[in-house]
Amino acid sequence: MALVTVRVRPGAVRTEVRVEGLDIRVSVRAPAEAGRATEEARRALADALGVPASRVVLRRGARSRVKQFEVQDLAADEVRVRLRAT
Repeated sequence: MALVTVRVRPGAVRTEVRVEGLDIRVSVRAPAEAGRATEEARRALADALGVPASRVVLRRGARSRVKQFEVQDLAADEVRVRLRAT
């Protein structure tokens, strides 16, 4: 299990996950209302990691741009390797 901290940018032109230095940034098209941006970020992160969305669970930051997700079945090192490959 890995804990992944990301910064979410809602209302973006396209949905994407990128690594900038040590930071993970997730841009999503959904607006920041009623949890829509959080859900899209969760699914985008799962897609970038190649795991089912059900294996990525929000742990902190439901109402914040900085969120922490738990990725089940992956170690923290594997998360970094997979994200750098995208």
